[in-house]
Amino acid sequence: MLKPKPLEEYRIKPHALFQLRRRQISEVALRHLLQSPDQIIEDRNGRYIYQSKMRFKDSGKEYLIRVVMDLTSDPAEVVTAYQTSNIKKYWR
Repeated sequence: MLKPKPLEEYRIKPHALFQLRRRQISEVALRHLLQSPDQIIEDRNGRYIYQSKMRFKDSGKEYLIRVVMDLTSDPAEVVTAYQTSNIKKYWR
């Protein structure tokens, strides 16, 4: 059984890189989230969701950034990432 932990080493899949750019989530924010997530939630098939609340400077609004990780790969892979204002739905 895999034990999720903060990540120093990971690879960003092409789809995830596209989604990060499209959703304007910086790689700096991604790195910070993966190294120090507020929560790690088990999803399915070796995937975990790393998530943290972040406040964006331009709007001042708080969002939940969620990053889907495949921990069965070596190194771990970023599958996709997105932000949502519906924090209550996902926060545990």
